[in-house]
Amino acid sequence: MPTTSDFTSKASDEGLRRAVERVALRALADGALQPIATSVHHVTQRGVRFVVRRLAGATGHAAADARSQRATAGATHAENPFLPYDPALFVTDLSPTHVCLLNKYPVVDHHLLVVTRAFAPQEERLHEADFAALLSCARQLDGLAFYNAGKTAGASQRHKHLQLAPFPLDPTGVDAPILPALGAPAALGEIVHSPHLSFRHALVWLPPAHAVDAASITLLYEAMLKAVGVWDGDASAPRPYNWLATQQWMLMAPRRAEMVADMAVNGLGFAGSLLVRNPEQLAWLHAYGPLDALRAVSEPAP
Repeated sequence: MPTTSDFTSKASDEGLRRAVERVALRALADGALQPIATSVHHVTQRGVRFVVRRLAGATGHAAADARSQRATAGATHAENPFLPYDPALFVTDLSPTHVCLLNKYPVVDHHLLVVTRAFAPQEERLHEADFAALLSCARQLDGLAFYNAGKTAGASQRHKHLQLAPFPLDPTGVDAPILPALGAPAALGEIVHSPHLSFRHALVWLPPAHAVDAASITLLYEAMLKAVGVWDGDASAPRPYNWLATQQWMLMAPRRAEMVADMAVNGLGFAGSLLVRNPEQLAWLHAYGPLDALRAVSEPAP
């Protein structure tokens, strides 16, 4: 039986970034890949400069609408775009339990999905095998990893999948715009809180990459679930939350609402990247403030 290392070495033969670029070019030409066209804007609140993408033209709105129509999170029908997945979007095998696919409707170029081969619900707690598959990608392609735990947390599909959005999230060159609000790195490997974030959260600054593996990430992740109050350590699924990570830190926030003022928020929002549909939503966000929008869909800091 193949091992995880067997799959990882195969994925590394070409280099993940090169494989992603090759598959994306072909899928774009074939129409399998349908990027959501946007224009880029910025909204600053309390020293944090969020990148905000606004749907652009008929193409952007059409792709966003198509993505909404294919959503299965919260739906009762059995359609599942990951079983079987579109072979045109397949990037590589990651492990005996996971594959790597292109996001069919990306806002950020080369946005990847780490998908379980067999169906598992998106609300399910992440396990060591999930993190092992994710790490095999993240160690080759620097970016933001995130998990939207259920529809309330911004998930569009019922089938369990993590995501990896390559840096920079802001095309001006800023990897993760939320970084100024996280404060200075401290207490590596321990759960801390940032005084600059007004929503309930758990923050972990990570040790060097060579000291981090799937087992250690799993333990930290489970401690974060308990710290933000979405899981008691039993066999039940946690309440909705967003988990996101870079090579330097991990952040988790509980979720109580999918939207604020008709603006959907997923894990990218907690990294400082938001999507709005029209000029009116963008104007509202300027007035309301993106950090306060995150608080509105999460829970107030204790």
